[in-house]
Amino acid sequence: MRLAGIRIGGTEIPAVIDPRRGVARVADLLPGFNGDLLDVLREDRHNELAERAAAAPDAVFTPRASVEFGPPYRHPRLIWGIGLNYVDHAADLSEQVPEEPASFMKGDHTVIGPGEPIPIPPQSARTTAEAELGLVIGRHCRNVSEADALDHLVGVCAILDQTAEDILERNPRFLTRSKNFPGFFSFGPEIVPLADVLDGAADLSAVEVTTVLNGEAKRSNTVARMRYSPQFLVSFHSAVMPLQAGDIIATGTPGAVHIRPGDVAEARIPRVGVLTNPVVQG
Repeated sequence: MRLAGIRIGGTEIPAVIDPRRGVARVADLLPGFNGDLLDVLREDRHNELAERAAAAPDAVFTPRASVEFGPPYRHPRLIWGIGLNYVDHAADLSEQVPEEPASFMKGDHTVIGPGEPIPIPPQSARTTAEAELGLVIGRHCRNVSEADALDHLVGVCAILDQTAEDILERNPRFLTRSKNFPGFFSFGPEIVPLADVLDGAADLSAVEVTTVLNGEAKRSNTVARMRYSPQFLVSFHSAVMPLQAGDIIATGTPGAVHIRPGDVAEARIPRVGVLTNPVVQG
């Protein structure tokens, strides 16, 4: 079972996706529930939701093609971003991969979903979009080992992380500002369980992440080329602070693309999804 946010009549509501049967509203599976997917995760009801979805009649589901997707939820408590995590991307920028993860945080005001515009802020003459694999925490996570880290995920998602690159280049201490303009964090269209992504593989290392601009794949690489693996990132950051249900770790990009008004940016990750956002002037 996959988790998503959908738009009906201009209102965003939580939903589940069965790849065979389509999309069902959470409210039709959990009578009386009126929260969002973040509430489902925080209340530890996603397993109950999966059981209800499996037992629900087909009539509860509608075809995926008839649904408009938003972000899975709007207000994650915490977003960790990881810079320069792909060895090849760091080499492209003539940078050294840091000896520890180059972490930064983003506010929930940056969150948008599929199809929503990425606004180029007037303060930036050169903004980039970066496809990334997102790790979505499913339960409280503190000082976990790498071996147990992925057990604390509810799933993974596609991300487009934006950077005001010219601001960052002026001074690396401007990283937080360069990453935190509205619309600088798109995720969705769904949160996919690890079992659906691995498809018999032992881990996430074979997953390929591609940054796409105007329909053309620009940069692509596999998780195996990360300096710090997903399980390491969860373990490392859980030692910094508690991670809670709904928190997101964006694991870094295989490569960024400069975006301009009129462009369309995409993150493509097989078995995870395609995330698409148009670019406008802010």
